[in-house]
Amino acid sequence: MESTGDHDWIKGCTLPDNTELQERTLKTEQDIVIGERCRIDYGLLGNDVVVCEFSKINGNIVANGDARIDNWCEIAGDVVVEEDAYLGEGVRILGKLVVKGDLDIGDNVQIERGFEAKGWISIRNPMPVIIYIMMYLVAVLGIEKEEELNSVLEKLFGDDETPYATPLMIPSGAVLNMQTFSVPEKMAVGAGCRLHGNIRAGSIAVREGTTVFGSLHAREDASVASGTVVHGDVQSDGDVTIEQEAHILGNVSCKRLTLHEDARVDGVIRAPGGMKIERRAA
Repeated sequence: MESTGDHDWIKGCTLPDNTELQERTLKTEQDIVIGERCRIDYGLLGNDVVVCEFSKINGNIVANGDARIDNWCEIAGDVVVEEDAYLGEGVRILGKLVVKGDLDIGDNVQIERGFEAKGWISIRNPMPVIIYIMMYLVAVLGIEKEEELNSVLEKLFGDDETPYATPLMIPSGAVLNMQTFSVPEKMAVGAGCRLHGNIRAGSIAVREGTTVFGSLHAREDASVASGTVVHGDVQSDGDVTIEQEAHILGNVSCKRLTLHEDARVDGVIRAPGGMKIERRAA
């Protein structure tokens, strides 16, 4: 099966508007796509939930739509699915499985506390998740040709003005726990989110009105939009932009800083490349 690591579009992390990470659950009203070989130390709650192979989820999965869990994943809690469920080969669920719709199940699946399925049960290896994700994204983005997928998603996830109607996407190899939210490359956080933990990424863009209970650590650039509150430090090896009425409760350390005059930084500012103060519009 083709690895998700070969696809550029799943290298970035996107959190839609109003995503919450608290009480040991990552919650969104959108779909959730988890890349391969991720370790997530809390549960997931979303519409459709897709988990790629060799990932470990140390919590419950609650899907208000379908759930697709690929080969050799381990789920430490329960899996509750309002519609259909698809479990690949070697999936291990340490809790119970509750499926309101149909269940497709692969070989060597272990469900420690039993399962309930109100629809049909088919014992077969379901469609590989990576193929399902590509078909899904082609459908939701209205793309006529699959070869256009990478270029469209690069524009979509690379644009800070994205309206964040896209799925919650966690890239392959990410490590998420209650202390650290670590992704290998870009991270885009939507508006009105509420997150607990220190965020580490290649670059970080946080939109309006979000609250982060932790620090931001970016290897490249970072931006904090208006009305966002960061309960920690902002550190970057590149440039940092802090917009109007944003509030940083810790230190800011970066190469160059653009700071709005109505923003607030409680700690020490270190910007050896210089600092620019933006004025409010007349």
